[in-house]
Amino acid sequence: MLFKNIFFYRFTKPFQTTLDEFETALASHAATPVGPHEHFRLGWSAPLGKNGQQLAHATAGQWMISLCREERLLPASVIKETLDERVQLIEDEQHRKVRKKEKDELKEQIVTELLPRAFKRSQFTYAYIDAQAGWLIVNASSPKKADELTSFLRKTLGSLPVRFPEVNVAPSDTMTNWLSGSGDLPAYITLNDEVELQSQSEEKSVVRCRGMDLAGEELQTHLKAEKRVVKLAIEWRERLSFVLNEDLSIKRLKFGDFVEDKLGEMELEGAAEKFDATFAIMSMELAEFLPELLEALGGEDRSKLIDEAA
Repeated sequence: MLFKNIFFYRFTKPFQTTLDEFETALASHAATPVGPHEHFRLGWSAPLGKNGQQLAHATAGQWMISLCREERLLPASVIKETLDERVQLIEDEQHRKVRKKEKDELKEQIVTELLPRAFKRSQFTYAYIDAQAGWLIVNASSPKKADELTSFLRKTLGSLPVRFPEVNVAPSDTMTNWLSGSGDLPAYITLNDEVELQSQSEEKSVVRCRGMDLAGEELQTHLKAEKRVVKLAIEWRERLSFVLNEDLSIKRLKFGDFVEDKLGEMELEGAAEKFDATFAIMSMELAEFLPELLEALGGEDRSKLIDEAA
């Protein structure tokens, strides 16, 4: 499995939980079926799915986890249609207007009746812990999904001392300087032709450019008008391509052909071995990539980190 969108978090102090302790904690919050009157239920599942049983899948010193969200699908349109029918029936039979308070009560009653019959859907959010480097890396397409996993992991462990990494220069400032030519672009970073700029005025007007010459007059005019870069497509060492957001989240992450080339060189048997090999390659690649990305963005501010060993 290769992550496609990542939010990465820095442990503010060393993660010293043992693998056995971690597995036990996850097992105490393992995934169980959503109840008949629950909208959703969270729980940890095996990252390997049917091919594994461990809730913390360890490979090359990294621990992969999978958060299962099982939810009942009850569309708002279905609730509204049923509510409208019942309101209309009451008004026709009793010749009176149904007020808001009664509508709210009817709505709750409808949800209670329909939930047990609603279809169920399971969604999985994956993450892994790199304890040696001090990272928690979450594969999530939105901040809400990433927050859901970190919050549930904090509940599971009792504490989770992580925060988004901080850099010495605002990422938006660095990306803007790269495009304007006033900032040094590291040799291992290549800018691709996709960028989103935002004005600094209260209206927050947005300009999205794709397939445009980054050094061209049109884009430079926007920069001179004091628009700042909030998203930028980047390539790292011709091995990774991605879109970097100003909050340091990474979208549309793509690994180069080298991953398939490496997998092709291995004699892998079954889904479990391929999962392990892919996970190992990905985690090693990200372990090299993330520090260089932060260095390119002005260097990581580690002043708030606690080194208990020291």
